[in-house]
Amino acid sequence: MLILAIDTTTPGGSVALCRDETLLGEANVESAATHSARLFRSIDFLLGALGRDVKDVDGFAVAAGPGSFTGIRIGLGAAKALAFASGKPVAAVSTLVALASKLLSEGTGLVCPLLDAKRGEIYAGLFETGADGPDEIIPQGAYVPDEFFARLPAGRTIAFAGSGLAVYRSGLMARVGRDARFPERSPFVAAEVGRIGAGLIRAGKGVNADALAPLYFRRSQAEEPCRT
Repeated sequence: MLILAIDTTTPGGSVALCRDETLLGEANVESAATHSARLFRSIDFLLGALGRDVKDVDGFAVAAGPGSFTGIRIGLGAAKALAFASGKPVAAVSTLVALASKLLSEGTGLVCPLLDAKRGEIYAGLFETGADGPDEIIPQGAYVPDEFFARLPAGRTIAFAGSGLAVYRSGLMARVGRDARFPERSPFVAAEVGRIGAGLIRAGKGVNADALAPLYFRRSQAEEPCRT
């Protein structure tokens, strides 16, 4: 089963093509250009480099959030269009779960993806290795950083990654200290989105284009009530 995966939830977008859980290729782009300007060019490049056509794809997977609201909309819009045009299923994958899977790839115990949610918050969750991938220990959500850090278990080694570290690392270290680990990982997660999405579709958890929905975890600033 060929799965085309898309991530536009973070500044460094990526696309990947997987055969079941095996990565065939991944196109990673760190660019000032917008996701809308480069996403389909990245897809065309990747498929062309692998000698494939979008018609060969059996299903799609997309990082549905959390992350940039604009990025989420672009990624979901592209996935909806591809799924609608082809009649193939699409799987929505949490960006946090995808990043946790990247951290778990070398058998790490507890892992904690942290994304900068802006406005003094982080998107985060705590996971551990499960039989079928990351098991959620602290639920995914939008948190005040210090309140989330206070929930982390003491005396347990935890691996961290994500854009939130650039902003909140000092507060994290004040809580976790020597138990914190920071494995070097690329910020690109389309490969993990594809592998997870393949499992979801194989388990019958893919959806049609109309049923695809974002994972926001909070309202966008435009949706917040006005304060006078």
